Amino acid sequence: MAVLHHEIIGSEGNPAFIFIHGILGTGANLRTLAKQLVEARPQFQAVLVDLRAHGKSAEVAGPDTVEQAARDVIDTLPGLTISGVLGHSFGGKVAMALSTIVNTIDQFIILDSVPGTRLDARGSELTVQVIQLLENAHGPWASRNDFVREMQTRGLSQGVAMWLAMNLKHTGTEFVRGVDLSRIRALLTSYLAWDAWPLLEETAIRHGPAKWHFVNGANSSVFTDEDKARLAALAARSEGSITVAELPTGHWVHAEDPEGTKRLMLEYVKQG
Repeated sequence: MAVLHHEIIGSEGNPAFIFIHGILGTGANLRTLAKQLVEARPQFQAVLVDLRAHGKSAEVAGPDTVEQAARDVIDTLPGLTISGVLGHSFGGKVAMALSTIVNTIDQFIILDSVPGTRLDARGSELTVQVIQLLENAHGPWASRNDFVREMQTRGLSQGVAMWLAMNLKHTGTEFVRGVDLSRIRALLTSYLAWDAWPLLEETAIRHGPAKWHFVNGANSSVFTDEDKARLAALAARSEGSITVAELPTGHWVHAEDPEGTKRLMLEYVKQG
């Protein structure tokens, strides 16, 4: 049984809202949102996980797939009442897979994660580029700043480079890559191949039982016009079980518009 590193914010006896990061992220990426939820909705506890092959769960064994990543969450939190899930990008697909395992979750907040397949990696070009850069940047580095500077010379923005620096591991004398990139590639491949449209079709037909709230970046390339039209049509048929909102951001919705993301999250997760 895989046990993920996780952090709990709030009272442990309360129903849980799980926060799930994207590829090459960690639970810490969503800590601010998790704290904001618990401060405004203290009836919940927030649980931040590091997914398999990421962060402090880097050594978790087993198949590197969306489905297994979802099962890891359940295995890590046995007996916990999960009320809701918020997932970004790859974490959004993990949230979708969770819904097929646990049918008692009330609501899902999905940040810029397309439900369908992307076998050509369309919309994930930056992620593919980042993995290639990391494969070619062997290190070690004397400091995180040295790593950030190298990533910038290779064409990444300072913000993306600093985010990637969270994946470094300190050996005591230097910094090295803290992730197995072959495993990251396997997870990305599973994400691009996993199709959740049938799940949402059923939700629209049945008008639930869970609520699905999609928050997309207006300037993101993850959703095509066809995807947007398909999701909007499902939302229109679902009688409120599926909602779609856009924020004026790219793919990293919560980082680029934290206030807008917070506002929508608290709108969806009602008091009481």
